[in-house]
Amino acid sequence: MEVLKVSAQSNPKAVAGALAAVLREHGAVEVQAVGAGAVNQAVKAIAITRGYVAPNGLDIVTVPAFVEITIDGQARTAIRFIVSPR
Repeated sequence: MEVLKVSAQSNPKAVAGALAAVLREHGAVEVQAVGAGAVNQAVKAIAITRGYVAPNGLDIVTVPAFVEITIDGQARTAIRFIVSPR
């Protein structure tokens, strides 16, 4: 499954376009965010994506989960959103 990483500076519309493209090509995508700002942008992007793919008859659902990742040798907690068709 493709992993898209979102930061607090990510443009939600650009992320939504990438999400829609990956959903159409692979059927599911994983979005990863570390920090409140990044999670905010990720959630906005997922909501925008829903509007992008709905005209094609695709209804999406999101499953959030915590995951431990390593950034620069340090363990960090991220939120992972698995986005897939309903």
